[in-house]
Amino acid sequence: MPRYQYTAIADGGKKTKGVITAESSYSARKQLRMRSIHPTVVTEINSGAEERGRLFSIFGKTSKAQLIDFTKQMATLLNSGIKLTESLSVMTMQTSDARFKNAISDIRDRVVTGESFTDALKDYEDYFDVIYISMVRVGEVTGSLGESLATIASFMEKRQRVESKVITAMIYPIVLTVFCMAAILVLTTFVIPKIAEQIARTGQHLPWITKQLMNVSYVMTSWWIFVVIGVIAAIVWGLKRFLSTPRGAYMRDKFILSLPMFGPLIKQRVVSRFASTLSTLLGSGLSMAESLRVVSEVTGNTIMRRAVQQARERILAGADIATPLRDSGVIDPAIAHMVSVGEKSGELEKMLRSVSENLESSTDVVIERLSAAISPLIIIFMAAIIGVIAYATILPILEVSAGKI
Repeated sequence: MPRYQYTAIADGGKKTKGVITAESSYSARKQLRMRSIHPTVVTEINSGAEERGRLFSIFGKTSKAQLIDFTKQMATLLNSGIKLTESLSVMTMQTSDARFKNAISDIRDRVVTGESFTDALKDYEDYFDVIYISMVRVGEVTGSLGESLATIASFMEKRQRVESKVITAMIYPIVLTVFCMAAILVLTTFVIPKIAEQIARTGQHLPWITKQLMNVSYVMTSWWIFVVIGVIAAIVWGLKRFLSTPRGAYMRDKFILSLPMFGPLIKQRVVSRFASTLSTLLGSGLSMAESLRVVSEVTGNTIMRRAVQQARERILAGADIATPLRDSGVIDPAIAHMVSVGEKSGELEKMLRSVSENLESSTDVVIERLSAAISPLIIIFMAAIIGVIAYATILPILEVSAGKI
């Protein structure tokens, strides 16, 4: 549904600005008048402007950090007895990011007119995902919105900590790889051509390895590089199109989970995410079937999504959920058995929370070991490549020197 940016005059002659979601500009003006707001300018927000807004917001506070702060402060305000509309007004004044501020302002205006908080959030899926909206819906229905928002904030912080650990562990290997690749690029595009030119003047017979290195250098410094880039770009584009299909996504996830070093780590992340999300949703009061539906949309792995969807179908048919999870191959039999025990004992939420915590602890250890192992491997691999380049470059020079002696 289109979104419109408006400038209007509110009651008391106060000038106000914001963003509203409507089917047309006429509908947008009508909604504003129903809120006792008289619009002077209503302009549709095009996708290009939104993309630029997203780009510039990268240089400010990240959306995840914004959302966590917003959720925590909203929970505090609501739990202190402040009304939802007043809490949203406070957050509108406190938020510094213009795009997020407009979103909160529109949500507040819609709540003032009688629309539910959940329905107002649905039009801002850039910020509020299906988990967020589902838990807010439960909080509104049960009258415990403040507690639900506090649970959401805790859940989001926990997920962000896990993601930060992975990113932090990968920073050093990535920087090291980029530096080594830059060194190789400089050698093949600047150093080798000059040395090859000097050797060619002597008429010296070049070793095979030097010839191959000169061929690589020729490709890197001529128009052939554009052909290589074009071929690589075409392969990447075709691969991306294939991976966007259900079959391609399934094959990708299956391949990722079968990787020798990273497969077990990714599998632990997937299962931990599943257990943590399902535990949080069940603890918020969502039904098992609805919780599984939400989890299937955010699991991030096609194989796991299929298993969760099958588990939901079994729940609706009156069966257990452990069997399809065990048959998926993603969840280990021991964990599937724990889920089965928790389901039978009526303590599935606690069991899932325990599974998630154990997997996160194990994941931290695996990440530390991988980070410690990857860096030396990258150094050795890059040193070998640079060593081959240096050998191929120095060898003909040594042969020329030996001939002169």
